[in-house]
Amino acid sequence: MVTYTQFYDLPAYQFCRKFRIKVSDTIREYVPKKELFLLAAQLLDSSRSVTLNIEEGFGRYHHGENIQFCRISRKSLMESMDHLIVSREEKYVNDEILSNLNKDYKEYLLQLNMYIKYIKIAKKECKGKGR
Repeated sequence: MVTYTQFYDLPAYQFCRKFRIKVSDTIREYVPKKELFLLAAQLLDSSRSVTLNIEEGFGRYHHGENIQFCRISRKSLMESMDHLIVSREEKYVNDEILSNLNKDYKEYLLQLNMYIKYIKIAKKECKGKGR
Protein backbone atom coordinates (compact mmCIF):
# COMPACT_ATOMS: atom_id res chain seq x y z
CA MET A 1 0.00 0.00 0.00
CA VAL A 2 1.29 3.44 -0.94
CA THR A 3 2.06 5.70 2.00
CA TYR A 4 1.72 9.45 1.64
CA THR A 5 3.77 11.80 3.77
CA GLN A 6 2.10 15.08 2.75
CA PHE A 7 -1.59 15.85 2.33
CA TYR A 8 -1.00 17.66 -0.96
CA ASP A 9 0.40 14.45 -2.47
CA LEU A 10 -2.89 12.62 -1.96
CA PRO A 11 -4.71 11.99 -5.25
CA ALA A 12 -8.03 12.89 -3.58
CA TYR A 13 -6.62 16.24 -2.48
CA GLN A 14 -5.21 16.94 -5.94
CA PHE A 15 -8.53 16.14 -7.62
CA CYS A 16 -10.59 18.18 -5.16
CA ARG A 17 -8.16 21.08 -5.47
CA LYS A 18 -8.94 21.17 -9.20
CA PHE A 19 -12.64 21.36 -8.37
CA ARG A 20 -12.04 24.25 -5.95
CA ILE A 21 -10.10 26.13 -8.61
CA LYS A 22 -12.79 25.55 -11.25
CA VAL A 23 -15.51 26.70 -8.87
CA SER A 24 -13.54 29.82 -8.01
CA ASP A 25 -12.97 30.60 -11.69
CA THR A 26 -16.67 30.07 -12.42
CA ILE A 27 -17.69 32.41 -9.63
CA ARG A 28 -15.37 35.14 -10.85
CA GLU A 29 -16.63 34.85 -14.40
CA TYR A 30 -20.35 34.24 -14.05
CA VAL A 31 -21.79 35.06 -10.63
CA PRO A 32 -22.82 38.72 -10.42
CA LYS A 33 -21.40 41.11 -7.84
CA LYS A 34 -24.78 41.35 -6.09
CA GLU A 35 -24.27 37.70 -5.03
CA LEU A 36 -20.74 38.32 -3.72
CA PHE A 37 -21.75 38.03 -0.06
CA LEU A 38 -24.53 35.50 -0.61
CA LEU A 39 -24.32 32.64 -3.08
CA ALA A 40 -20.74 33.33 -4.15
CA ALA A 41 -19.50 33.39 -0.56
CA GLN A 42 -21.30 30.15 0.29
CA LEU A 43 -19.98 28.45 -2.82
CA LEU A 44 -16.43 29.58 -2.17
CA ASP A 45 -16.64 28.45 1.46
CA SER A 46 -18.01 25.02 0.65
CA SER A 47 -15.54 24.38 -2.18
CA ARG A 48 -12.62 25.46 0.03
CA SER A 49 -13.89 23.26 2.83
CA VAL A 50 -13.43 20.19 0.62
CA THR A 51 -9.63 20.42 0.52
CA LEU A 52 -9.31 21.94 3.98
CA ASN A 53 -11.01 18.94 5.57
CA ILE A 54 -8.86 16.48 3.63
CA GLU A 55 -5.82 18.30 5.01
CA GLU A 56 -7.20 18.45 8.54
CA GLY A 57 -8.01 14.75 8.61
CA PHE A 58 -4.60 13.87 7.23
CA GLY A 59 -2.95 15.91 9.96
CA ARG A 60 -4.76 14.04 12.73
CA TYR A 61 -2.65 10.86 12.29
CA HIS A 62 -5.59 8.77 13.42
CA HIS A 63 -7.57 6.69 10.93
CA GLY A 64 -10.96 7.25 12.54
CA GLU A 65 -10.58 11.02 12.69
CA ASN A 66 -9.18 11.11 9.16
CA ILE A 67 -12.23 9.24 7.88
CA GLN A 68 -14.56 11.62 9.75
CA PHE A 69 -12.91 14.69 8.21
CA CYS A 70 -13.10 13.07 4.76
CA ARG A 71 -16.82 12.57 5.30
CA ILE A 72 -17.12 16.27 6.12
CA SER A 73 -15.13 16.96 2.96
CA ARG A 74 -17.54 14.81 0.95
CA LYS A 75 -20.48 16.73 2.42
CA SER A 76 -18.82 20.02 1.44
CA LEU A 77 -18.31 18.72 -2.08
CA MET A 78 -22.02 17.89 -2.27
CA GLU A 79 -22.92 21.28 -0.82
CA SER A 80 -20.81 22.94 -3.51
CA MET A 81 -22.65 21.03 -6.20
CA ASP A 82 -25.97 22.16 -4.74
CA HIS A 83 -24.80 25.79 -4.84
CA LEU A 84 -23.82 25.27 -8.47
CA ILE A 85 -27.31 23.94 -9.21
CA VAL A 86 -28.73 27.08 -7.59
CA SER A 87 -26.39 29.13 -9.79
CA ARG A 88 -27.95 27.45 -12.82
CA GLU A 89 -31.48 27.95 -11.54
CA GLU A 90 -30.71 31.63 -11.00
CA LYS A 91 -29.41 31.72 -14.58
CA TYR A 92 -25.88 32.73 -13.57
CA VAL A 93 -24.41 29.70 -15.38
CA ASN A 94 -25.79 27.77 -18.34
CA ASP A 95 -26.50 24.05 -18.74
CA GLU A 96 -23.14 23.36 -20.38
CA ILE A 97 -21.15 24.89 -17.52
CA LEU A 98 -23.21 23.03 -14.93
CA SER A 99 -22.90 19.78 -16.87
CA ASN A 100 -19.11 20.10 -17.05
CA LEU A 101 -18.84 20.89 -13.36
CA ASN A 102 -21.17 17.99 -12.58
CA LYS A 103 -18.90 15.59 -14.49
CA ASP A 104 -15.96 16.88 -12.48
CA TYR A 105 -17.97 16.64 -9.26
CA LYS A 106 -18.76 12.97 -9.90
CA GLU A 107 -15.08 12.18 -10.57
CA TYR A 108 -13.92 14.04 -7.48
CA LEU A 109 -16.58 12.37 -5.35
CA LEU A 110 -15.33 9.00 -6.60
CA GLN A 111 -11.74 9.95 -5.72
CA LEU A 112 -12.79 11.05 -2.26
CA ASN A 113 -14.71 7.81 -1.68
CA MET A 114 -11.68 5.83 -2.85
CA TYR A 115 -9.50 7.72 -0.36
CA ILE A 116 -11.95 6.92 2.46
CA LYS A 117 -11.78 3.26 1.42
CA TYR A 118 -7.95 3.46 1.41
CA ILE A 119 -7.98 4.81 4.98
CA LYS A 120 -10.33 2.04 6.11
CA ILE A 121 -7.99 -0.59 4.62
CA ALA A 122 -4.99 1.05 6.28
CA LYS A 123 -6.88 1.05 9.59
CA LYS A 124 -7.54 -2.70 9.29
CA GLU A 125 -3.90 -3.36 8.41
CA CYS A 126 -2.75 -1.45 11.50
CA LYS A 127 -5.15 -3.39 13.72
CA GLY A 128 -3.85 -6.63 12.21
CA LYS A 129 -0.31 -5.64 13.19
CA GLY A 130 -1.40 -4.95 16.75
CA ARG A 131 -1.12 -1.15 16.56
